[in-house]
Amino acid sequence: MSELVQVGLPGASNFDAHHPPEKALIDDCVHCGFCLPACPTYVLWGEEMDSPRGRIYMMNKVAQGEATLDHIFQRHMDNCLGCMACMTACPSGVQYGKLIEDTRAQVERNIPRSSADSLFRRMLFATFPYATRLRVLALPMLVYQRSGLQSLVRKSGVLQRLPERMAAMEALLPRVPATLLRRMPARVSADRPRRRVGMLSGCVQQVFFSHVNQATARVLAAEGCEVVIPQDQACCGALMVHSGLEKDAAAMARQLIAAFEHAEVDTIVVNAAGCGSTMKDYGHMLRDDPAWAARAAAFSARCRDISEILAELPPQAPRHALPMHVAYHDACHLRHAQSIYQQPRDVLAAIPGLEVATVAEADLCCGSAGVYNLLHPEAANILGDRKVKNLLATNASVVVSANPGCLLQLMSGLRRQGKQTMPTFHMVELLDASIRNLSPEELLRRSR
Repeated sequence: MSELVQVGLPGASNFDAHHPPEKALIDDCVHCGFCLPACPTYVLWGEEMDSPRGRIYMMNKVAQGEATLDHIFQRHMDNCLGCMACMTACPSGVQYGKLIEDTRAQVERNIPRSSADSLFRRMLFATFPYATRLRVLALPMLVYQRSGLQSLVRKSGVLQRLPERMAAMEALLPRVPATLLRRMPARVSADRPRRRVGMLSGCVQQVFFSHVNQATARVLAAEGCEVVIPQDQACCGALMVHSGLEKDAAAMARQLIAAFEHAEVDTIVVNAAGCGSTMKDYGHMLRDDPAWAARAAAFSARCRDISEILAELPPQAPRHALPMHVAYHDACHLRHAQSIYQQPRDVLAAIPGLEVATVAEADLCCGSAGVYNLLHPEAANILGDRKVKNLLATNASVVVSANPGCLLQLMSGLRRQGKQTMPTFHMVELLDASIRNLSPEELLRRSR
Protein backbone atom coordinates (compact mmCIF):
# COMPACT_ATOMS: atom_id res chain seq x y z
CA MET A 1 0.00 0.00 0.00
CA SER A 2 3.04 2.29 -0.10
CA GLU A 3 1.90 4.00 -3.32
CA LEU A 4 -0.90 5.80 -1.50
CA VAL A 5 -0.04 9.43 -0.96
CA GLN A 6 -0.56 10.87 2.52
CA VAL A 7 -2.49 14.15 2.31
CA GLY A 8 -4.84 16.35 4.31
CA LEU A 9 -5.90 15.97 7.88
CA PRO A 10 -6.71 12.54 9.27
CA GLY A 11 -10.49 12.10 9.44
CA ALA A 12 -11.24 14.65 6.70
CA SER A 13 -12.47 12.66 3.70
CA ASN A 14 -10.93 13.36 0.32
CA PHE A 15 -14.08 12.16 -1.43
CA ASP A 16 -16.53 14.89 -2.42
CA ALA A 17 -19.83 15.11 -0.56
CA HIS A 18 -22.03 13.53 -3.24
CA HIS A 19 -22.48 9.80 -2.65
CA PRO A 20 -19.05 8.87 -1.37
CA PRO A 21 -18.63 5.12 -0.78
CA GLU A 22 -20.51 4.47 2.45
CA LYS A 23 -18.31 4.04 5.51
CA ALA A 24 -20.59 1.35 6.92
CA LEU A 25 -20.19 -0.71 3.74
CA ILE A 26 -16.42 -0.21 3.78
CA ASP A 27 -16.31 -1.39 7.39
CA ASP A 28 -18.13 -4.62 6.48
CA CYS A 29 -14.90 -5.86 4.90
CA VAL A 30 -12.81 -7.80 7.45
CA HIS A 31 -9.93 -8.28 4.96
CA CYS A 32 -10.15 -12.06 5.21
CA GLY A 33 -8.91 -12.65 1.66
CA PHE A 34 -11.67 -14.99 0.44
CA CYS A 35 -12.20 -12.57 -2.45
CA LEU A 36 -8.64 -12.91 -3.76
CA PRO A 37 -8.93 -16.15 -5.79
CA ALA A 38 -12.34 -15.03 -7.09
CA CYS A 39 -11.06 -11.69 -8.45
CA PRO A 40 -9.96 -11.82 -12.13
CA THR A 41 -7.43 -8.99 -11.84
CA TYR A 42 -5.84 -10.47 -8.71
CA VAL A 43 -5.71 -13.86 -10.46
CA LEU A 44 -3.95 -12.21 -13.40
CA TRP A 45 -1.47 -9.97 -11.57
CA GLY A 46 -1.32 -11.02 -7.91
CA GLU A 47 -1.37 -7.33 -6.95
CA GLU A 48 -3.09 -6.55 -3.63
CA MET A 49 -4.41 -3.18 -4.83
CA ASP A 50 -5.99 -4.96 -7.80
CA SER A 51 -8.08 -7.13 -5.49
CA PRO A 52 -11.43 -6.20 -3.90
CA ARG A 53 -9.83 -6.19 -0.45
CA GLY A 54 -7.08 -3.88 -1.66
CA ARG A 55 -9.47 -1.52 -3.41
CA ILE A 56 -11.64 -1.29 -0.30
CA TYR A 57 -8.50 -0.53 1.72
CA MET A 58 -7.72 2.30 -0.69
CA MET A 59 -11.29 3.63 -0.47
CA ASN A 60 -11.01 3.66 3.31
CA LYS A 61 -7.73 5.56 3.22
CA VAL A 62 -9.25 8.25 0.99
CA ALA A 63 -12.37 8.37 3.18
CA GLN A 64 -10.15 8.98 6.24
CA GLY A 65 -8.16 11.71 4.51
CA GLU A 66 -5.01 9.58 4.55
CA ALA A 67 -4.76 9.23 0.75
CA THR A 68 -5.68 11.34 -2.22
CA LEU A 69 -7.84 10.85 -5.27
CA ASP A 70 -4.94 10.60 -7.70
CA HIS A 71 -4.07 8.73 -10.88
CA ILE A 72 -2.76 5.73 -8.94
CA PHE A 73 -6.14 5.40 -7.24
CA GLN A 74 -7.85 5.90 -10.60
CA ARG A 75 -5.81 3.15 -12.25
CA HIS A 76 -6.64 0.52 -9.66
CA MET A 77 -10.35 1.39 -9.72
CA ASP A 78 -10.32 1.33 -13.53
CA ASN A 79 -8.66 -2.09 -13.50
CA CYS A 80 -11.68 -3.62 -11.72
CA LEU A 81 -13.99 -5.46 -14.11
CA GLY A 82 -16.98 -4.95 -11.84
CA CYS A 83 -17.80 -8.65 -12.22
CA MET A 84 -18.90 -8.92 -8.58
CA ALA A 85 -17.41 -12.41 -8.18
CA CYS A 86 -16.04 -11.15 -4.88
CA MET A 87 -19.59 -10.74 -3.57
CA THR A 88 -20.35 -14.40 -4.24
CA ALA A 89 -17.13 -15.41 -2.49
CA CYS A 90 -17.41 -13.01 0.47
CA PRO A 91 -18.49 -14.62 3.79
CA SER A 92 -19.20 -11.18 5.30
CA GLY A 93 -21.70 -10.04 2.66
CA VAL A 94 -19.71 -6.99 1.60
CA GLN A 95 -21.71 -4.99 -0.96
CA TYR A 96 -18.75 -4.36 -3.21
CA GLY A 97 -20.96 -3.41 -6.16
CA LYS A 98 -22.28 -0.32 -4.39
CA LEU A 99 -18.78 0.61 -3.21
CA ILE A 100 -17.11 0.40 -6.62
CA GLU A 101 -19.91 2.21 -8.44
CA ASP A 102 -19.95 5.12 -5.98
CA THR A 103 -16.16 5.23 -6.06
CA ARG A 104 -16.02 5.27 -9.85
CA ALA A 105 -18.38 8.23 -9.89
CA GLN A 106 -15.97 10.01 -7.55
CA VAL A 107 -13.09 9.15 -9.90
CA GLU A 108 -14.91 10.54 -12.94
CA ARG A 109 -15.78 13.80 -11.18
CA ASN A 110 -12.46 14.44 -9.50
CA ILE A 111 -9.56 12.90 -11.45
CA PRO A 112 -8.84 14.25 -14.95
CA ARG A 113 -8.12 11.76 -17.71
CA SER A 114 -5.73 12.13 -20.62
CA SER A 115 -7.18 13.69 -23.76
CA ALA A 116 -6.97 10.41 -25.67
CA ASP A 117 -8.67 8.40 -22.91
CA SER A 118 -11.41 11.01 -22.49
CA LEU A 119 -12.06 11.16 -26.22
CA PHE A 120 -12.29 7.38 -26.55
CA ARG A 121 -14.67 7.11 -23.61
CA ARG A 122 -16.86 9.93 -24.93
CA MET A 123 -17.06 8.14 -28.27
CA LEU A 124 -18.17 4.90 -26.59
CA PHE A 125 -20.80 6.52 -24.40
CA ALA A 126 -22.11 8.71 -27.20
CA THR A 127 -22.74 5.58 -29.28
CA PHE A 128 -23.47 2.35 -27.41
CA PRO A 129 -26.46 3.49 -25.31
CA TYR A 130 -28.32 4.85 -28.37
CA ALA A 131 -29.96 2.31 -30.65
CA THR A 132 -30.64 4.78 -33.47
CA ARG A 133 -26.99 5.83 -33.60
CA LEU A 134 -25.92 2.20 -33.52
CA ARG A 135 -28.15 1.43 -36.50
CA VAL A 136 -26.61 4.30 -38.48
CA LEU A 137 -23.10 3.05 -37.69
CA ALA A 138 -24.14 -0.51 -38.49
CA LEU A 139 -24.88 0.30 -42.12
CA PRO A 140 -21.22 0.78 -43.17
CA MET A 141 -20.38 -2.20 -40.93
CA LEU A 142 -22.84 -4.26 -42.95
CA VAL A 143 -21.03 -3.34 -46.18
CA TYR A 144 -17.63 -3.98 -44.52
CA GLN A 145 -18.69 -7.49 -43.48
CA ARG A 146 -20.78 -8.62 -46.45
CA SER A 147 -18.35 -7.32 -49.09
CA GLY A 148 -15.55 -9.54 -47.82
CA LEU A 149 -13.48 -6.51 -46.82
CA GLN A 150 -13.49 -7.53 -43.15
CA SER A 151 -12.02 -10.94 -43.96
CA LEU A 152 -9.38 -9.31 -46.17
CA VAL A 153 -8.45 -6.75 -43.51
CA ARG A 154 -8.14 -9.40 -40.80
CA LYS A 155 -5.91 -11.57 -42.95
CA SER A 156 -3.72 -8.64 -44.02
CA GLY A 157 -2.32 -7.95 -40.56
CA VAL A 158 -3.14 -4.26 -40.81
CA LEU A 159 -5.12 -4.45 -37.55
CA GLN A 160 -1.91 -5.16 -35.67
CA ARG A 161 -0.72 -1.66 -36.58
CA LEU A 162 -3.79 0.04 -35.15
CA PRO A 163 -3.95 1.41 -31.58
CA GLU A 164 -4.83 -1.44 -29.23
CA ARG A 165 -8.28 -0.12 -28.39
CA MET A 166 -9.23 0.39 -32.04
CA ALA A 167 -8.07 -3.13 -32.90
CA ALA A 168 -10.18 -4.44 -30.00
CA MET A 169 -13.25 -2.65 -31.37
CA GLU A 170 -12.82 -4.33 -34.74
CA ALA A 171 -12.25 -7.73 -33.15
CA LEU A 172 -15.50 -7.43 -31.19
CA LEU A 173 -17.68 -6.23 -34.05
CA PRO A 174 -20.91 -8.23 -34.00
CA ARG A 175 -22.27 -9.58 -37.25
CA VAL A 176 -24.78 -7.06 -38.54
CA PRO A 177 -28.11 -8.86 -39.05
CA ALA A 178 -30.14 -8.57 -42.23
CA THR A 179 -33.04 -7.50 -39.97
CA LEU A 180 -31.11 -4.39 -38.86
CA LEU A 181 -34.02 -1.98 -39.43
CA ARG A 182 -36.74 -4.29 -38.12
CA ARG A 183 -38.32 -3.23 -34.81
CA MET A 184 -40.09 -5.32 -32.24
CA PRO A 185 -43.87 -4.81 -32.16
CA ALA A 186 -45.47 -2.94 -29.27
CA ARG A 187 -47.33 -6.08 -28.17
CA VAL A 188 -47.07 -9.83 -28.64
CA SER A 189 -50.19 -11.84 -27.82
CA ALA A 190 -50.01 -14.89 -25.60
CA ASP A 191 -51.11 -18.44 -26.14
CA ARG A 192 -53.59 -19.17 -23.31
CA PRO A 193 -52.68 -15.91 -21.45
CA ARG A 194 -51.93 -16.07 -17.74
CA ARG A 195 -49.58 -13.10 -17.24
CA ARG A 196 -48.85 -9.63 -18.65
CA VAL A 197 -45.17 -8.66 -18.78
CA GLY A 198 -43.05 -5.86 -20.16
CA MET A 199 -39.84 -6.57 -22.06
CA LEU A 200 -36.64 -4.56 -22.27
CA SER A 201 -35.41 -4.09 -25.84
CA GLY A 202 -31.90 -2.98 -24.88
CA CYS A 203 -29.43 -1.01 -27.00
CA VAL A 204 -26.80 -3.32 -28.47
CA GLN A 205 -29.32 -6.11 -27.90
CA GLN A 206 -32.07 -4.68 -30.10
CA VAL A 207 -29.68 -3.69 -32.91
CA PHE A 208 -27.27 -6.63 -33.13
CA PHE A 209 -29.13 -9.34 -31.21
CA SER A 210 -32.69 -8.70 -32.38
CA HIS A 211 -33.05 -12.46 -32.93
CA VAL A 212 -32.61 -12.94 -29.16
CA ASN A 213 -35.38 -10.41 -28.46
CA GLN A 214 -37.63 -12.17 -30.97
CA ALA A 215 -36.93 -15.55 -29.39
CA THR A 216 -37.59 -14.09 -25.94
CA ALA A 217 -40.97 -12.71 -26.98
CA ARG A 218 -41.95 -15.99 -28.68
CA VAL A 219 -41.02 -18.05 -25.63
CA LEU A 220 -42.88 -15.75 -23.25
CA ALA A 221 -45.98 -15.81 -25.47
CA ALA A 222 -45.83 -19.60 -25.73
CA GLU A 223 -45.67 -19.75 -21.93
CA GLY A 224 -48.81 -17.65 -21.56
CA CYS A 225 -47.33 -14.17 -21.17
CA GLU A 226 -48.76 -11.23 -23.06
CA VAL A 227 -45.63 -9.22 -23.87
CA VAL A 228 -45.69 -5.42 -23.90
CA ILE A 229 -42.66 -3.71 -25.46
CA PRO A 230 -42.79 0.07 -24.84
CA GLN A 231 -41.73 1.80 -28.05
CA ASP A 232 -40.42 4.86 -26.20
CA GLN A 233 -37.99 2.91 -24.00
CA ALA A 234 -34.31 3.80 -24.25
CA CYS A 235 -31.05 2.67 -22.62
CA CYS A 236 -31.17 1.40 -19.04
CA GLY A 237 -27.91 3.22 -18.18
CA ALA A 238 -25.92 0.10 -17.27
CA LEU A 239 -22.79 1.05 -19.20
CA MET A 240 -22.89 4.53 -17.70
CA VAL A 241 -23.29 3.52 -14.06
CA HIS A 242 -20.63 0.82 -14.34
CA SER A 243 -18.24 3.48 -15.68
CA GLY A 244 -18.93 6.16 -13.08
CA LEU A 245 -21.20 8.37 -15.19
CA GLU A 246 -23.76 8.61 -12.41
CA LYS A 247 -25.69 11.65 -13.66
CA ASP A 248 -26.19 10.22 -17.14
CA ALA A 249 -27.18 6.82 -15.74
CA ALA A 250 -29.76 8.39 -13.41
CA ALA A 251 -31.33 10.33 -16.28
CA MET A 252 -31.64 7.14 -18.33
CA ALA A 253 -33.10 5.30 -15.35
CA ARG A 254 -35.84 7.91 -14.92
CA GLN A 255 -36.73 7.71 -18.61
CA LEU A 256 -36.96 3.92 -18.56
CA ILE A 257 -39.02 3.87 -15.36
CA ALA A 258 -41.53 6.29 -16.91
CA ALA A 259 -41.77 4.23 -20.11
CA PHE A 260 -42.66 1.05 -18.23
CA GLU A 261 -45.02 2.82 -15.83
CA HIS A 262 -47.11 3.79 -18.84
CA ALA A 263 -47.06 0.15 -20.02
CA GLU A 264 -48.92 -0.95 -16.87
CA VAL A 265 -47.25 -4.34 -16.48
CA ASP A 266 -46.67 -6.37 -13.34
CA THR A 267 -43.27 -7.76 -14.35
CA ILE A 268 -40.43 -6.42 -16.49
CA VAL A 269 -38.44 -9.15 -18.24
CA VAL A 270 -34.77 -8.63 -19.08
CA ASN A 271 -32.64 -10.90 -21.28
CA ALA A 272 -29.31 -9.08 -20.84
CA ALA A 273 -27.56 -9.73 -17.53
CA GLY A 274 -25.78 -6.37 -17.25
CA CYS A 275 -29.01 -4.47 -17.88
CA GLY A 276 -30.90 -6.56 -15.36
CA SER A 277 -28.44 -6.00 -12.54
CA THR A 278 -28.58 -2.22 -13.06
CA MET A 279 -32.36 -2.08 -13.33
CA LYS A 280 -32.74 -4.07 -10.12
CA ASP A 281 -30.58 -1.44 -8.41
CA TYR A 282 -32.48 1.69 -9.51
CA GLY A 283 -33.86 2.05 -5.99
CA HIS A 284 -30.33 2.58 -4.71
CA MET A 285 -29.27 4.74 -7.65
CA LEU A 286 -32.13 7.21 -7.13
CA ARG A 287 -32.29 6.90 -3.35
CA ASP A 288 -31.84 10.64 -2.75
CA ASP A 289 -34.31 11.83 -5.39
CA PRO A 290 -37.60 12.61 -3.60
CA ALA A 291 -39.59 12.54 -6.84
CA TRP A 292 -38.19 9.22 -8.04
CA ALA A 293 -36.91 7.16 -5.10
CA ALA A 294 -40.18 5.31 -4.41
CA ARG A 295 -40.93 4.90 -8.12
CA ALA A 296 -37.43 3.51 -8.70
CA ALA A 297 -37.73 1.03 -5.84
CA ALA A 298 -41.12 -0.15 -7.13
CA PHE A 299 -39.70 -0.52 -10.65
CA SER A 300 -36.70 -2.52 -9.44
CA ALA A 301 -38.97 -4.88 -7.51
CA ARG A 302 -40.74 -5.78 -10.76
CA CYS A 303 -37.60 -6.62 -12.77
CA ARG A 304 -36.83 -10.28 -13.50
CA ASP A 305 -34.31 -12.03 -15.68
CA ILE A 306 -35.88 -14.19 -18.39
CA SER A 307 -34.53 -17.31 -16.68
CA GLU A 308 -36.23 -16.33 -13.39
CA ILE A 309 -39.61 -15.99 -15.10
CA LEU A 310 -39.27 -19.24 -17.01
CA ALA A 311 -38.09 -21.15 -13.95
CA GLU A 312 -41.01 -19.99 -11.80
CA LEU A 313 -43.78 -20.49 -14.41
CA PRO A 314 -45.04 -24.07 -14.69
CA PRO A 315 -44.27 -25.03 -18.30
CA GLN A 316 -47.21 -24.57 -20.64
CA ALA A 317 -45.67 -25.13 -24.08
CA PRO A 318 -44.42 -28.64 -24.93
CA ARG A 319 -40.65 -29.09 -25.13
CA HIS A 320 -39.32 -31.10 -28.06
CA ALA A 321 -36.00 -32.89 -28.15
CA LEU A 322 -32.93 -30.82 -29.01
CA PRO A 323 -30.03 -33.28 -28.89
CA MET A 324 -27.00 -31.05 -28.45
CA HIS A 325 -23.95 -30.93 -26.17
CA VAL A 326 -23.55 -27.35 -24.95
CA ALA A 327 -21.22 -25.46 -22.61
CA TYR A 328 -23.07 -22.87 -20.54
CA HIS A 329 -21.14 -19.73 -19.54
CA ASP A 330 -22.40 -17.85 -16.48
CA ALA A 331 -22.61 -14.12 -17.18
CA CYS A 332 -21.09 -12.38 -14.15
CA HIS A 333 -23.93 -9.88 -13.77
CA LEU A 334 -26.33 -12.79 -13.66
CA ARG A 335 -24.35 -15.15 -11.43
CA HIS A 336 -22.75 -12.65 -9.07
CA ALA A 337 -24.62 -9.34 -9.25
CA GLN A 338 -28.09 -10.94 -9.33
CA SER A 339 -27.26 -14.26 -7.61
CA ILE A 340 -28.96 -16.17 -10.43
CA TYR A 341 -27.24 -19.49 -10.90
CA GLN A 342 -29.68 -22.38 -10.84
CA GLN A 343 -32.54 -20.91 -12.89
CA PRO A 344 -30.78 -20.94 -16.30
CA ARG A 345 -29.64 -24.50 -15.64
CA ASP A 346 -33.18 -25.53 -14.74
CA VAL A 347 -34.50 -23.97 -17.95
CA LEU A 348 -31.90 -25.78 -20.05
CA ALA A 349 -32.41 -29.05 -18.14
CA ALA A 350 -36.09 -29.03 -19.14
CA ILE A 351 -35.13 -29.36 -22.82
CA PRO A 352 -35.17 -33.07 -23.77
CA GLY A 353 -31.93 -34.35 -25.21
CA LEU A 354 -29.90 -31.27 -24.30
CA GLU A 355 -26.68 -32.05 -22.43
CA VAL A 356 -25.12 -29.15 -20.48
CA ALA A 357 -21.42 -29.52 -19.71
CA THR A 358 -19.76 -28.46 -16.47
CA VAL A 359 -17.18 -25.74 -17.17
CA ALA A 360 -14.00 -25.27 -15.13
CA GLU A 361 -13.51 -21.87 -13.45
CA ALA A 362 -17.17 -21.11 -14.15
CA ASP A 363 -17.16 -18.18 -11.72
CA LEU A 364 -14.25 -16.39 -13.44
CA CYS A 365 -15.15 -13.46 -15.73
CA CYS A 366 -14.71 -13.80 -19.50
CA GLY A 367 -13.31 -10.27 -19.69
CA SER A 368 -16.29 -8.57 -21.34
CA ALA A 369 -17.58 -6.58 -18.35
CA GLY A 370 -19.53 -3.89 -20.19
CA VAL A 371 -16.89 -1.94 -22.14
CA TYR A 372 -13.92 -3.29 -20.17
CA ASN A 373 -12.78 -5.32 -23.18
CA LEU A 374 -12.55 -2.07 -25.17
CA LEU A 375 -10.88 0.00 -22.44
CA HIS A 376 -8.50 -2.76 -21.25
CA PRO A 377 -8.18 -5.11 -24.24
CA GLU A 378 -4.96 -6.83 -23.16
CA ALA A 379 -6.30 -8.04 -19.80
CA ALA A 380 -9.69 -8.79 -21.34
CA ASN A 381 -8.13 -10.95 -24.05
CA ILE A 382 -6.15 -12.97 -21.51
CA LEU A 383 -9.34 -13.62 -19.55
CA GLY A 384 -11.27 -14.34 -22.74
CA ASP A 385 -8.71 -16.88 -23.93
CA ARG A 386 -8.72 -18.56 -20.53
CA LYS A 387 -12.52 -18.78 -20.57
CA VAL A 388 -12.65 -20.11 -24.12
CA LYS A 389 -10.06 -22.81 -23.37
CA ASN A 390 -12.19 -23.96 -20.43
CA LEU A 391 -15.29 -24.01 -22.64
CA LEU A 392 -13.51 -25.97 -25.36
CA ALA A 393 -12.19 -28.46 -22.81
CA THR A 394 -15.78 -29.67 -22.28
CA ASN A 395 -15.85 -30.93 -25.90
CA ALA A 396 -19.21 -29.20 -26.31
CA SER A 397 -20.29 -28.30 -29.83
CA VAL A 398 -22.11 -25.08 -28.83
CA VAL A 399 -21.46 -22.23 -26.40
CA VAL A 400 -24.41 -20.69 -24.52
CA SER A 401 -24.69 -17.62 -22.31
CA ALA A 402 -27.28 -15.05 -21.20
CA ASN A 403 -25.67 -11.72 -22.02
CA PRO A 404 -24.84 -10.07 -25.37
CA GLY A 405 -21.51 -8.67 -24.17
CA CYS A 406 -20.37 -12.12 -23.07
CA LEU A 407 -21.41 -13.62 -26.39
CA LEU A 408 -19.37 -11.04 -28.33
CA GLN A 409 -16.36 -11.62 -26.09
CA LEU A 410 -16.62 -15.39 -26.45
CA MET A 411 -16.99 -15.16 -30.24
CA SER A 412 -13.83 -13.06 -30.38
CA GLY A 413 -11.99 -15.53 -28.15
CA LEU A 414 -13.15 -18.50 -30.22
CA ARG A 415 -11.82 -16.79 -33.34
CA ARG A 416 -8.40 -16.33 -31.71
CA GLN A 417 -8.42 -20.07 -30.94
CA GLY A 418 -9.24 -20.89 -34.57
CA LYS A 419 -12.80 -21.92 -33.64
CA GLN A 420 -14.64 -19.09 -35.40
CA THR A 421 -17.26 -21.48 -36.79
CA MET A 422 -18.28 -22.72 -33.33
CA PRO A 423 -21.85 -21.45 -32.79
CA THR A 424 -22.87 -19.31 -29.81
CA PHE A 425 -26.41 -18.80 -28.56
CA HIS A 426 -28.35 -17.00 -25.90
CA MET A 427 -29.97 -19.49 -23.54
CA VAL A 428 -33.48 -18.45 -24.59
CA GLU A 429 -32.74 -19.34 -28.23
CA LEU A 430 -32.36 -22.99 -27.28
CA LEU A 431 -35.67 -23.04 -25.44
CA ASP A 432 -37.32 -21.27 -28.37
CA ALA A 433 -35.96 -23.92 -30.75
CA SER A 434 -37.24 -26.70 -28.47
CA ILE A 435 -40.72 -25.19 -28.25
CA ARG A 436 -40.84 -24.66 -32.03
CA ASN A 437 -39.56 -28.20 -32.61
CA LEU A 438 -36.50 -27.12 -34.59
CA SER A 439 -33.77 -29.67 -35.15
CA PRO A 440 -30.18 -28.84 -34.18
CA GLU A 441 -29.40 -28.51 -37.89
CA GLU A 442 -32.18 -25.96 -38.39
CA LEU A 443 -31.07 -23.99 -35.34
CA LEU A 444 -27.45 -23.93 -36.48
CA ARG A 445 -28.45 -22.94 -40.01
CA ARG A 446 -30.47 -20.00 -38.70
CA SER A 447 -27.46 -18.81 -36.68
CA ARG A 448 -25.25 -18.32 -39.74
